[in-house]
Amino acid sequence: MNRRHFIHSAAALPFISAIAAEKPKRLILRSSWQTVNIGDIAHTPGVLALLEKHLPDVEVRLWPSKVDNGVEEMLRARFPKVKIIQGEEVKTAFDECDFLLHGSGPSLVAEKDVIKWSKATGKPYGVYGITFSSQGSTATKPSSDKFILSTIDVFNGAKFVYFRDSVSLELAKKKGCTCPLMEFGPDGAFAVDLKNDAKADAFLKANNLHDGKFLCCIPRLRFTPYWSIPEKKAEKDEVKHARNEAMKEHDCKPLRDAIVSVIQNTDMKILLCPEDKTQMAVNKEMLYDKLPENVKAKVVWRETYWLSDEALSTYRRSAGLFGHEMHSPIMCIGNGIPAIVCRWAEQTSKGYMWRDIGLNEWLFDLDKEDELARVAETVLAMAKDPVGSKAKAAKARNFVMNRFAASMGLVKNHLSK
Repeated sequence: MNRRHFIHSAAALPFISAIAAEKPKRLILRSSWQTVNIGDIAHTPGVLALLEKHLPDVEVRLWPSKVDNGVEEMLRARFPKVKIIQGEEVKTAFDECDFLLHGSGPSLVAEKDVIKWSKATGKPYGVYGITFSSQGSTATKPSSDKFILSTIDVFNGAKFVYFRDSVSLELAKKKGCTCPLMEFGPDGAFAVDLKNDAKADAFLKANNLHDGKFLCCIPRLRFTPYWSIPEKKAEKDEVKHARNEAMKEHDCKPLRDAIVSVIQNTDMKILLCPEDKTQMAVNKEMLYDKLPENVKAKVVWRETYWLSDEALSTYRRSAGLFGHEMHSPIMCIGNGIPAIVCRWAEQTSKGYMWRDIGLNEWLFDLDKEDELARVAETVLAMAKDPVGSKAKAAKARNFVMNRFAASMGLVKNHLSK
C-alpha cells in the first residue's frame, strides 16, 4: 500500500467505525389475528412483503395472536428472516426494537398491546390500514362512547394512523382524533404475494378448471357463525343466528342469479370456494344445492378450507371473483384480478374501500334493493370482457401500490430518526 492510499484509508476509519457501530433498526409488527379466515391470515404476509420491499435493512419481528393451522410454516417459508416472537421474546423485543407497527385489521385489534408498548417503552408506534367503526366488526349493538374514546386516545398517541376506508377516517376526525397524520391507507392484504402453485394446479386439474375460464364465488352469512367452528369454542349467539337465517336467502339469491347468468351466457365455469371455515357449508346449502341441474354441471363446490397461498394461486388463474367477502377480492385486486364486492351494514364500512380505490361500479350494498338487482348483470359483464375487466383491476392496483409506497416512506422516516 502506498503512502497516499494509506492516508486516505486512515482518514476514513472514523467514518467506517461509525457505520459499523450504528445500531440496526428494529420493528415489531403486531398482527396475525386468527387463522380460520384466509383474509385475517393475509394481513400479515401483505404488510411483511411491504416492509421487505420498502425497508429492506430493517429487522422485523412478528408478534402474532395466532399462527397455527399451518400458517406459521407458510410465513416462515416466505419470510425466513422474520423472527416470530412469543412470551419472553416479546419482552426482549420491547427492549431492542425501535418502533411498533399495528398491522391491518377490522379495528385496532391489539389496542391493549399498543398501550402496553407505549407505557413500557415510551417508543413510537403507528397504525397501518384498519377500519374504525362505532359498531365493532362483529357486534350486534354499537360500541360504547367510553370504548370509542379509548381508541381515539391511542390514535392520538400514534405517529400516524392509516385507515383502510374513508368512512373510518372521517369518523375518527369526527370523534376528535388529533393524530399528526391521518390518511387513507389500503389494507395490507392488497400486497400479499404468497403462492402455492402445486396445490392450486392439482385442484384445478382434478376439477377440470382451466386458466382464465372460470370465476370464483364466495358467499357468507351476515355474521360469521364461529360457534360452528370447533376450535373457536364459541357459544352460539341466538341473535346473530336468527339474523343469519332471516337474511341468507335474500343475500345469496343475487349470487345464484349471477352464477346461472354466467353459465348460460358464456363458456365460463364457476368455483364455489371459502374465505373462512364456515363457508363450505354455506356454499353447499345456499348456492350449489339450489342451482338448476343443467347449471350444476359447470359449477365446482370446494368442500375443504384452504390457506391464503393456495387460494391466491387459484385466484390468479381465474377470470375474476365475486361474492360477499372482502379479503379475497382485496387479494385479487392486489394481483391484478377483477373482483366484485357485495356488502351490508353488519360488515362495518370496510367495503367502501372499493369506492376509495376507484371500483365503485364493482361495489354493491345488498341492503339496497336497486343495487341488489344489478349484481348478476355486472358479474356477467365482467365475465364477458376479461380484457377490460383486467384493465380496471390493474388501474385500482396501481393506485393502491402508490399509496403503499408513500405510507412505507413515512414508516421509514420515523425509523431513521
